[in-house]
Amino acid sequence: MSSPRSVTLRARAEADLDVLFRLAADLATWEERNESPPAPLTRVAFDARLALADEDQEPGNVRFVVDVDGVAVGTISLFESNALARHAEVGIALVPEARGQGIGTLAISQLVEFAFVRRNLRRLHLQAIASNAGAIRAYEKVGFVVEGRRRDHAWVRGAYEDIVLMGILRSEWSARGAEGR
Repeated sequence: MSSPRSVTLRARAEADLDVLFRLAADLATWEERNESPPAPLTRVAFDARLALADEDQEPGNVRFVVDVDGVAVGTISLFESNALARHAEVGIALVPEARGQGIGTLAISQLVEFAFVRRNLRRLHLQAIASNAGAIRAYEKVGFVVEGRRRDHAWVRGAYEDIVLMGILRSEWSARGAEGR
């Protein structure tokens, strides 16, 4: 994929399931997306997990498919929402061929706008593996700032890594204005 013409966030469709399964089963990035130990994921287990997630949808949590020119390339979500404090955590995962092209930055920007303008949240936060410099750079482009680190917190591909904690406030995002987004 080169320079996407259109990055959109949309609901999951039946046609997306093969791509989403491939993403969920990707052992190369498992530790960056899961707290459980890496293990092969079968399609049956994936389908069951998806059905359970659909049934257990917490109020305030939102999942989108990241779509580039009509093709699913990943997922992005708001989860661990807190209605009283009006904050949520952000998560994104893209298939390998969609990484490093600005797709993630565009998707995160759209999710941040959705969260602040449509869901009336006032704060978003996320976690990233310290070695995932591309993701951290994308988050910073959208306006997230590093708020802290959990040192040697994650076991990733045979070594401990820091988890970088990042956040953005609606007031900071609004102050950036349309030119900064």
